[in-house]
Amino acid sequence: MRYEPTWNSLREHGVPKWFQDAKFGIYTHWGIYSVPAYGPNVTWYPYNMYREGTSQYEHHVKTYGGPSKFGYKDFIPMFTGERFDPDEWAELFEKAGARFAGPVGEHHDGFSMWNSQVNEWNAVRMGPKRDVVGELEKAIKKRRMKFMVALHHAENWWFYPHWKKEYDTSDPRYSGLYGSLHNLEWAEKMPKFENMELFEQWKFQDRPSKEFLDAWLAKIYEVIDNYQPDMLWFDNGIDFINEYYRKSFVAYYYNKAKEWGKEVVITYKGHQLVPGSGVVDLELGRFNELTYHLWITDSTVDDGCAWGYMKDARYKTPTELIHYLIDNVSKNGLLLLNVGPKPNGEIPEEAKEILLEMGKWLEINGEAIYGTTPWFIYGEGPHKLTKSGEFNEDEKIKYTGEDIRFIVKDDILYAILLGWPGNEVTIKSVAEKFYESEIQSISMLGIEEPLNWRITREELKVELPKERPCEHAYVLRIERKHPFRSL
Repeated sequence: MRYEPTWNSLREHGVPKWFQDAKFGIYTHWGIYSVPAYGPNVTWYPYNMYREGTSQYEHHVKTYGGPSKFGYKDFIPMFTGERFDPDEWAELFEKAGARFAGPVGEHHDGFSMWNSQVNEWNAVRMGPKRDVVGELEKAIKKRRMKFMVALHHAENWWFYPHWKKEYDTSDPRYSGLYGSLHNLEWAEKMPKFENMELFEQWKFQDRPSKEFLDAWLAKIYEVIDNYQPDMLWFDNGIDFINEYYRKSFVAYYYNKAKEWGKEVVITYKGHQLVPGSGVVDLELGRFNELTYHLWITDSTVDDGCAWGYMKDARYKTPTELIHYLIDNVSKNGLLLLNVGPKPNGEIPEEAKEILLEMGKWLEINGEAIYGTTPWFIYGEGPHKLTKSGEFNEDEKIKYTGEDIRFIVKDDILYAILLGWPGNEVTIKSVAEKFYESEIQSISMLGIEEPLNWRITREELKVELPKERPCEHAYVLRIERKHPFRSL
């Protein structure tokens, strides 16, 4: 079967089993923006440094003399990458327990991290002078992880102020980076806005040109043809891309994958692709209930406001991220976690420690994560998310030993305790769903000896071991037998 560029055809593709089983991936926001390393959200530094009234503009004026003297392109020689070691990165991601990994191929800033023939502003010709995407592809696939590339370049169309003649963004010599010149009349015709939010709404009225759309599509085809990624991840912005181009790249990718003999997946945000043609992604968020469809979160090891490398960034705790992963998996979701390397290519020590701690937990408890499915209910306990969808990480929850998440594999039900409840734990949901004769044994991952338990129609009580096998969360392995099978 050949996929046609129609939504009816593309919906027939489905989600590959490797992706359903993988549960956890890592990607990197590494680019020119890691040089100024000033937030919030360093990947938006090139946008805000040209806009008066933003903290990044004020920082740029104070540090570099202002955008009329020092443009974004002038950071490129400082983006050296001399410590970039793709094998070291891949080894770290593997130790962290990731089953898929890869880089941001191009962010909104217009700088390609691969050996592009479409875009001369790329990491092989400038900056690190290395094919970052290509080198990571080899290192990640060598460790039998699936390889992904994230693409944000749709938003390059409106990312820079071409109408401001005092800035280098209006110089046609740099349009490969800053985008094709357009809206030049805005210098005289732009309305006076009371706040930035009104400007943001107004600017989207200007739709991308055919020249821009053709280049946008050609970059995707380059990545597909040259690196054969197992996964393509798309940021907000492709809803501004003409629908014909969206259907075209999806069909091209799925047909190429058939030629390669491999299964691939596309993730997208919001309603930017038709449901069923890919997997929906929630930025910095998750669902608060079990869903009927598969989904993925993209979050970051920092507290959510950096995305790339940021000096003095605050980081999430390993416990918070492990709970995030468990909660997602119990609700039919996955977790994609971002790390932001320094401009020299080093991954910050704080991020390394977090990833290694997650890997340590997964080494003991990965049986309850990889290759699993949700159960009838995702969990029980007093602490539940009230918000659902994107950008709900501001709802901070500190889980306790009463908070339990359920995940299943074959005849094993995993009850994951998000805290240590003491000598004994009480689980009501199992008693409600199981016959009393259905439990064959109960153990805790990381502990060899079986645990004592008793069940009534109201509750299951399990005596916990005296020693904890790990930190952060604790997995009860409940092995079932058929209650009516004759011996």
